[in-house]
Amino acid sequence: MNPATTKPDLPRCAILGGGGHARVLIDCIRESGLAEIEGVLDSDSSLHGQKILDVPVLGGDDLLGGMAAEGVTHFVVGLGGVGDNRPRRRLFELGCSCRLIPLTVRHPSAMVSRWAGIGPGCQLLPGIVVNACAVLGKNVIVNSGAIVEHDCVVGDHAHIATGARLASTVQVGIGAHIGAGATVRQSIRIGEGAIVGAGAVVVKDVGPGVVVAGVPARPIR
Repeated sequence: MNPATTKPDLPRCAILGGGGHARVLIDCIRESGLAEIEGVLDSDSSLHGQKILDVPVLGGDDLLGGMAAEGVTHFVVGLGGVGDNRPRRRLFELGCSCRLIPLTVRHPSAMVSRWAGIGPGCQLLPGIVVNACAVLGKNVIVNSGAIVEHDCVVGDHAHIATGARLASTVQVGIGAHIGAGATVRQSIRIGEGAIVGAGAVVVKDVGPGVVVAGVPARPIR
């Protein structure tokens, strides 16, 4: 075989968290050929020794520190979020503290402009759109079928949930959650840690930590 045509070795990664979101990520990584998956780590001891799809759950988070010595170079946060994104942030920071590299996951069907800015560890899932000059911070999930229009800015650790739509120039704060099927009008600001309920239509700015829901969206907490 011609060495010039030999496929280079793929990076080896660990997945932190073994829930349903991890299944989607395993599928995305396999479909895109991004990395070899070493295994899943999860604090739930009842999962240890089982498999998620065909990937073994090796044990708890305490194993992560020793994986670099075994040739693992990358990690993926396998925990999703339904509002509180702080657990995802904790796992991201744990992976970085172990000197592993956050793997950016991009499904082959994701449509991402070459002019978009994508931070480390982002997850760009099936059927999403990220348009020109949008900027995603680190550890952001753009979940299946979601749209992030041009010139939007999405802060670190935020989650744009399944089918959500951000019109142009929306700003989403650190750790915020935009619920499934929600729509955010252009030029709206969503504050740090805020939650937009599923199916909501946001036509006014949402302050930090505020929870809104409904059509039009109004504060509920």
